[in-house]
This record gives sequence, C-alpha cells and structure tokens, in this order.
Amino acid sequence: MSLNISSPAFSDGGPIPERYTRDGENVSPPLKWSGVPDGAKSLVLVVDDPDAPRGTFGHWAVFNIAPNLDGLPEAEGGRPGPEALRQGKNDFGNAYYDGPEPPRGHGVHHYHFRLAALDAPSLDIPGQVGVARIWEEARKHAVEEAELVGTYQRN
Repeated sequence: MSLNISSPAFSDGGPIPERYTRDGENVSPPLKWSGVPDGAKSLVLVVDDPDAPRGTFGHWAVFNIAPNLDGLPEAEGGRPGPEALRQGKNDFGNAYYDGPEPPRGHGVHHYHFRLAALDAPSLDIPGQVGVARIWEEARKHAVEEAELVGTYQRN
C-alpha cells in the first residue's frame, strides 16, 4: 500500500470550499492519510501554490508529525490538535495555516498538499523557517511522498 493523502472537504483536482480560504473562515481543511510505510519515523505536510504571480507561495508547513497519526482535523485558525506538532512560517509571515487568496482575476490556482514519510524522527530546524525550506529538508529524508491538489479562483 502506498502513501495516500485525501480530504473529505474536496476531491483531488477539485475546488477547495471557500471556508478553507482567506475569503472564508481561513481554517485548515480536514486531511486523512493512509499507507504510511513501515519504518517511517515522522511525517511532514506542506501546502503551496505554484501558480502565484511571483513564484511558488507557501501556505502551511507542519513537521515532526507522529507516523501513527492518520490525519489532521479541521482546525480553527489552522492550529492542529496535539501541541507536539511544529509549524513553519508561511509566506504571509505566519506560523500557522493560511488558505488560498490568489489575486482577483488571476485564474484558477492549484494548491498542492504534499505529505512525506521520513526516515528521521524529527527535522532539527527552527520553527520560523519557511515552507520551501522545510520541504527541502524533508525531501532529504523522504521514504515516500503523496500529494493532494485542490483548486481555488477569486473572481
């Protein structure tokens, strides 16, 4: 069984409901995963938008997730459950989830929810490191990766 990530809030390739955007309540969507490989010691989740006008924009990074967790609940303000979870700084400058907010009239943006199973129990990086840097460090230890893509467009 390979690593898989999904959300009961939207389908892969489907639109992200406004509730999970900065136009709505800006809460992180519920996420589920399965197929974490045996021997994985931690998980990392990042969310980014490669369609942003100035290049890929990081919306969220959660790292040092216990490998026995099977997802993250919808979380008010994007601050997920167990306090052991560490969050990096997104490109809005916040260390929590900030949802989609593409420029009006810029077309459909694709938000990549990337999950990696790592061979390391933790990433020894400061919490104020950005999303791109956390993903870069995670990939050095990745045993397996999965991705869920949601779309959003502001009119």
